[in-house]
Amino acid sequence: MSGLSYSQSLNPGHHQQAPDTTGIAAKTETSPLSDAVLELAPETLGLEFPRLVRLVKLTLRNEQRDWVDIDFRYDPRAQESFKWVLPALDEAIYYTADWAILASNEQLVRGSFSFSFGPEAKPPSVTKRAEALIIEMRNGGPEQYVTPPRTEIIINRDPPKYDPPFTLELQEELELNPG
Repeated sequence: MSGLSYSQSLNPGHHQQAPDTTGIAAKTETSPLSDAVLELAPETLGLEFPRLVRLVKLTLRNEQRDWVDIDFRYDPRAQESFKWVLPALDEAIYYTADWAILASNEQLVRGSFSFSFGPEAKPPSVTKRAEALIIEMRNGGPEQYVTPPRTEIIINRDPPKYDPPFTLELQEELELNPG
């Protein structure tokens, strides 16, 4: 089964996500299954949608929000099934895959699913509940607080291992010697 899923209008005036009204997310099958506890790290990551969609986002991160390069590139062709061979995954408490699609009506639908692996692994939902409780206690109440992801700036790596959300171009300034 799928994890949490939301949809949002492509209208820039709407910034708040609404529940998925297409029904696609609820019928999406993931591999590994959401909240799965596996003995070994999965070799592939898969999504099966109930109808043709365009996958516009697929990311994989560990519980520290460190990004795993899965070589996702947008392909404008609509498909029902998507599958990626994963690199060797490091030990982590859990991994979360976030995805987004454009449905046939151009509605953006988002979803995510988490999994864990290894001899000491626990269902990600158990770990996430414990993390939420710690944050709630730290903040003194049930306010919604999300720890921001760690940021890594990559300069002069050729070719880049993955596409960062922005690119910095640094240029040397030439000193003019009036002499």
